[in-house]
Amino acid sequence: MERAEAVLVEHYPHLIRLAYVTLPGSMGRHSRVLLAHRAVQRALPRAGGGPDPGGPGGPDSPGGPLGGVRIRVLRAALAPAGRARALSARIGTPPAPPFVWGLRLWPPAGGIDEVARLLEGAPGAVRAAFVLHRLDGLPEEAVVRLLGAAGAADPADAVREALARPVDETLLRPLRTPEHDASVISTRPTDLLRRRRRVRAGWAAAAAVVALTGGLLVADGSPAGTPATPAAGPVAAGVLDPARLVRVPAEAWADTARVDFTAWPARGARTADRSLLARALGAWAARPGGVSVTAAPGTATDPPAHPPQLLYAGNVQGAAGAADGRAPADASRAVVLLLDGDRVVRYTEAAAGPRGRTLDFARTDEAGVTTAAALALGRPADGRPARYLLAPWIARAGTRDLLRPGDDATALAVGADGVTAPAAVPRTTGACDAWPVLELTSSARIVEKHSFVLADLGAPTPVHLTHTPLPDGPGAVPARQPREATGPAARAAWAPVACRLRDLRGGGVRAVNVWDFAASDLPDGAGRAVWTCTRASGWAGPGDVLVQLRLPAGPPQDVTRARSTAACGRFGQHLLAGTRWRSPAGRWYLLAAGSREVAAVTATGAVRAEANGRTLTAPAGPEGAPVALTARLASGARITALDGAGGGRD
Repeated sequence: MERAEAVLVEHYPHLIRLAYVTLPGSMGRHSRVLLAHRAVQRALPRAGGGPDPGGPGGPDSPGGPLGGVRIRVLRAALAPAGRARALSARIGTPPAPPFVWGLRLWPPAGGIDEVARLLEGAPGAVRAAFVLHRLDGLPEEAVVRLLGAAGAADPADAVREALARPVDETLLRPLRTPEHDASVISTRPTDLLRRRRRVRAGWAAAAAVVALTGGLLVADGSPAGTPATPAAGPVAAGVLDPARLVRVPAEAWADTARVDFTAWPARGARTADRSLLARALGAWAARPGGVSVTAAPGTATDPPAHPPQLLYAGNVQGAAGAADGRAPADASRAVVLLLDGDRVVRYTEAAAGPRGRTLDFARTDEAGVTTAAALALGRPADGRPARYLLAPWIARAGTRDLLRPGDDATALAVGADGVTAPAAVPRTTGACDAWPVLELTSSARIVEKHSFVLADLGAPTPVHLTHTPLPDGPGAVPARQPREATGPAARAAWAPVACRLRDLRGGGVRAVNVWDFAASDLPDGAGRAVWTCTRASGWAGPGDVLVQLRLPAGPPQDVTRARSTAACGRFGQHLLAGTRWRSPAGRWYLLAAGSREVAAVTATGAVRAEANGRTLTAPAGPEGAPVALTARLASGARITALDGAGGGRD
């Protein structure tokens, strides 16, 4: 027992890392941090509980002290949902131990949360195998034994899938150093106004319970040691009470350093309509029949543990969609928007009463000035215009068509309640002949001369569009600094790829950046092409990328794509890609290009060529013949092409 305790204390940060990454991301970072610490702190063997599982072995085998602790941590992290989480959801308290009140917790940026986000969607056993092998350095056989002892269904398959996960070493290397401590957390207070109201309500509820209990004891003569248990605790009862909804003052956004959804005031003509608010909260908690529910990937849909914040309640003209098929497209619907931690919930119903009810859930992790700037007020039918509720810090709104980069933006009217006039939205089917977006400008009280672009991809939260220009061209910027997609160069870069946004609908996307990472002269005098990487970053962390070759004329040529990758993002700034290309003269070439730190490119296999600099051009080999591309960085490190080969389709 003492030896196991010493091992747990010595390896506490590594065990926290294992638990945090293994736990499902759908529960949110705050709960994930708490449950990770709980799993580790309860991993000690019970006194007199017999030998560790797994039999005898070395210190890293299932039978050793560290192996036994790891097995208990894995069992707790791999357990589906868990009694503690279910209890937490019912009574509105964090899991125990430890208790945390008045603070939100999350891992610091650049640490274990980045790894957890990259592995989002993978089974828990795969995430655990990734940590044990790629970060803790255990041999594959040892990882298989640990997962098997922890009860994983197919540990060998989990290890194989973890090994196949492409993750940039530049992200993992700092996490292996002794200086990295995964048990360090960042904190911030929950809304202080909400906390003050909770304390007052809590004391009032406690006093009422005490008074009620005392009255019952006197009335029925029960012994002093027999407590009376109310049917529902005061916290559970308060969650569904419209009077307990948090309402932020109208000017709070102008006097805070936290400019996100928590600074939104409650707006709309029906914020005092208790019946509407009660139906919205009741539908969220009970899910009665006839309520259509959608949720972005990785978004929890469980009822709130505390009273949420009211953002909007009112009737919206033209918000009717598929959920209310009997209503005309321009019919009015009642809309309620609520904020609960790192998610926004949109409830709608027919304006005349509870018919055609919908619930939509969207994540809002670390939303800011741009990603908390607007919320869609409904799900209009395909091709119908939509209305948006804009953040209180938006001073001006307009629309523009991404497919027409030379056109000016068109002004969009905004009412006193922050609701826009109907705005065109992209069609989800048929010909892609227009791609309308919002162009918003922040108030000078937040940031001067700041405009940005948002695209509606069907979720309550529109997607932030950005552009990173060529590193050596006009307007070049340092690496990892996307710019707003408002200038002429950004609009020209977005025009050829805008219609590809249709592929991202319903994917929980937070932002999409078009990165022009290289330019190269095409052979046979065909002009100059630009290499781009379009990265769609999800609220959950992982991103999907599409690399294209933007030619002087005609549509871009797809080069390669990858899913759930760090490439083309903050932790994947080194990039190499290649493709086959046919010149106007009818000759085939192998083209390759790398990002700004690439110093030389080499091709081996069916094509053998080498070039100093960031681009390579060579006669192509036979179609389908394997070609391997590698690049040397200015630091001396080597990288391979994103697609693992230079091949493409004729």
